[in-house]
Amino acid sequence: MNDWPALDNESPLIDVSALAELLTAPAPPSVLDVRWRLGGPPGRRDYLIGHIPGAVFLDLDDQLSGPPGAGGRHPLPEPDRLQRELRAAGVRQEHPVVVYDTGAGDAAARLWWTLRWAGHPDVRVLDGGYAAWTAAGRSVEPGEVSAAPGDFTVAPGKLPVLDAAGAADVARRGVLLDARVEPRYRGETEPVDRVAGHIPGAVNLPAARLSAPDGRLLPVADLRAQFTEAGVLPGGTVGAYCGSGVTAARTVLALTVAGITDPALYVGSWSEWITDPDRPVATS
Repeated sequence: MNDWPALDNESPLIDVSALAELLTAPAPPSVLDVRWRLGGPPGRRDYLIGHIPGAVFLDLDDQLSGPPGAGGRHPLPEPDRLQRELRAAGVRQEHPVVVYDTGAGDAAARLWWTLRWAGHPDVRVLDGGYAAWTAAGRSVEPGEVSAAPGDFTVAPGKLPVLDAAGAADVARRGVLLDARVEPRYRGETEPVDRVAGHIPGAVNLPAARLSAPDGRLLPVADLRAQFTEAGVLPGGTVGAYCGSGVTAARTVLALTVAGITDPALYVGSWSEWITDPDRPVATS
């Protein structure tokens, strides 16, 4: 078995204490609130009630995804549109960004991934999200924050993206992780999409197994144990998918934290896979 590499890169996570200290600096990071629930209601309502001071809200469905359809429920937006949304939120070139959600980690991981895919070099996820911030007794503020316009230029393609054919290929020659809960993977139930089952050859590793009950990612050693059990090896080909490429972004984040280089995200995920009736479906 290959040995896991030493961690020689900066973690994509940030904890509450470190963020609180950065917010007192002369040039604090841009903070983006992306609280989201599958099926709603939109997270903006929660944001307006209270958010981390200075945070700007972005809506995962309306601002950070393209229209649902043949590309799945949360396809990537057009680069020009994404650039407009990020600049309006104050995202600047070469200036650090911190993203957070309720604490579950899915939406924040998807925004982290989207920003890194778009070429931003310095993006971190608040481990434990808004729940960790408030549990630590940190201050919050209500209302809307209007950021000074940013100048970030979207340069897409900086992280690997799988399409349906690429996902099938990874399932054959590497490890394609299905991040959904076991009954959905096995095809026993499907509460969201119109077809139940999974991509043939995919390995089920529910994303929830990668986090503690409070939403924080597990320690690196525990993440590596989970991935090793699923067949992931350093240097191997690894990809992840879920229902619409949101939960699987947390799996990609966890793989990155564990030291896997360039894990790929199937953005369209199951909701795109099933748009072609000729694509095979497995249920065991």
